[in-house]
Amino acid sequence: MDKLLDRVAELCAILGRIGGVEAVIIGGSRAVGTADEGSDWDVGVYYRGSIDLAPLARFGEVHPPGSWGRIMNGGAWLSLEGTKVDVLLRDLDVAMYWSGRARLGEYEVDALLGYLAGAPTYSLMAELALSRAVNGRLPAVGVFPDALSRAGARRWSVHADFSLTHARMRAERGDIAGAVGQAAKAVIEMAHAVACRRRLWVLNEKRLLEQTGLHDLHARFAGVPTSSSELVAWVDGLRAAIGGE
Repeated sequence: MDKLLDRVAELCAILGRIGGVEAVIIGGSRAVGTADEGSDWDVGVYYRGSIDLAPLARFGEVHPPGSWGRIMNGGAWLSLEGTKVDVLLRDLDVAMYWSGRARLGEYEVDALLGYLAGAPTYSLMAELALSRAVNGRLPAVGVFPDALSRAGARRWSVHADFSLTHARMRAERGDIAGAVGQAAKAVIEMAHAVACRRRLWVLNEKRLLEQTGLHDLHARFAGVPTSSSELVAWVDGLRAAIGGE
């Protein structure tokens, strides 16, 4: 894990003293050591029951639990002396519930703003597996479940095939934006399938193609043709490339 900046460590200490908080963690690229100069700090706050967010409100605008959905629960986007910090609220009971479902190969996919293929509920288990606690303790969740590997690889592949079928239908009608949108969604879905097959934890869609070795697919979206016939051929070519995975 990257070394904590003093201002980030101070924030974590304040959050750790809030009633109901079980653990404060560093997540994302800072936790796994892949951060670059432009990376922000992801600070996760795991709590049970209710939580008093007044101590956090002094740092900026706070979004209470439930305001961002059931996976991306709530939190705050802060700037601490020029350092970008995302505070992410996580209900620990909810995270443990979906972790239990993931062990059985069961999950759901939520539509979230900013996501192409949606957010799988097993991302909560991935966060628990990859995060590093700086205050309190998190329960151990173990390795990537075999059942999730099988179910996810199969289900995400079906999603990718469905999206590509719709991309071709839209291409036939000359719907450029729709065809490209469905095609991009299919690429992300196939990356999820590869990640599950390889038992790779996925936190979000950022750099997912790089994580799964599918980064060459980026180039296929440069210079997308605009005529219907060429667009259909482009989608077919993308299907063939994805099919090799």
